[in-house]
Amino acid sequence: MPYENESAPADIFERRESAVRSYCRAFPDMFRSARGAEMTAETGQRYIDFLSGCSTLNYGHNHPELKKALVDYISADGVAHGLDMHTEAKARFLEALERHILSPRKMDYCAMFPGPTGANAVEAAIKIARKVTGRTNIIAFTNGFHGMTLGALSLTGNSGKREGAGVPLTGVSHEPYDGYFGPGTDTADQLDQRLSDPSSGIDAPAAIIVETVQGEGGLNVASDAWLQRIERIARKHGALLIIDDIQAGIGRTGGFFSFERAGIRPDIVTLAKSLSGFGLPMALTLIRPKYDRWKPGEHNGTFRGNNHAFVTAARALELFWADDRFELETARKAARLRSGLERIAASSHLVHQVKGRGMMSGIEMASGHIAAEICRACFDRGLIIETSGSHDEVVKVLAPLTIPDATLDAGLAILEDAVRAATTRRKKSAA
Repeated sequence: MPYENESAPADIFERRESAVRSYCRAFPDMFRSARGAEMTAETGQRYIDFLSGCSTLNYGHNHPELKKALVDYISADGVAHGLDMHTEAKARFLEALERHILSPRKMDYCAMFPGPTGANAVEAAIKIARKVTGRTNIIAFTNGFHGMTLGALSLTGNSGKREGAGVPLTGVSHEPYDGYFGPGTDTADQLDQRLSDPSSGIDAPAAIIVETVQGEGGLNVASDAWLQRIERIARKHGALLIIDDIQAGIGRTGGFFSFERAGIRPDIVTLAKSLSGFGLPMALTLIRPKYDRWKPGEHNGTFRGNNHAFVTAARALELFWADDRFELETARKAARLRSGLERIAASSHLVHQVKGRGMMSGIEMASGHIAAEICRACFDRGLIIETSGSHDEVVKVLAPLTIPDATLDAGLAILEDAVRAATTRRKKSAA
């Protein structure tokens, strides 16, 4: 049942909420309930959700199994907040992580709970890399996005985000991502040359941090060969390799980890977003045991032990990752999504190309203005979808991985209709 309460006046947001709010400007409706791949407004208008909390809801809104696990735990007076004390909820999550994720992949990581957000996980990752190596410089990549706190923001390329810092963002070298200069330039080779040259001006790095698929950066995909080369470069130059899997991980681009297909072994992995499986704040920094050199309490946070999130996260791992059925079903659905996007791309000169990987894909439009126009038209037709990229030129699909085929097709039909309408308008104005 929807939350029972008298509706607040719509102008409360304008009167009391900070001007920093953003998604509500793109999706100006009052939402009341959500289930699976759909959200419902107070008016009764139903929307297909191709945003999924920016990949926070890979299993959809209010998944019944996860909801039941949480309600049962709360009803039994389970510990809600326990700092980093031992709780049954945490033990069950760690056991599920070990049994269903780490052991089958022959991975050995310590699980660090740094605080509830992805930025917390990234901050912890770069801090431990600097502590372990004694170096300060971090290699990040063009179009990368890693969070909004100062350390994570220093790794982020987007100038609009960086300008909000108010202080210089230092300690990072921003290097070209795979394909940044086109297919003819090997940016990994460039990085190796710069790190090998004592006169290049680049300081020896503590770590190299990379997203295998850049979500906010425009669905840029690093090839397996490039990722393998970056791993070798990190080893060669004494840097730790950090994979930021906050948006691309947990099934979004393939396996549980987005880097599995490349066969690389990061020293540190950051996870958040869909980790709890239910939209509850939870983040995780996975660290190779030999690099887990924290002193007790050296990095902490009041909400690093979200037991409610542990409950739903454990149930999600047990439900979706105990075998390969969910992964195979997601791959099938990703192929369906790709086919639909390619059909849309072939129908309009406004679409430059299909981008992304797996269920993290989209279409690059001729401009950010056109992409924004299409997203507005989609919302008017009952589809929630957003843009990404350097100029917000990519219309990005982040539908729940559990979305039914019929709902996925219905959302793609709305997107196709919006692209068709934009194309027709421009043809008429050019005539």
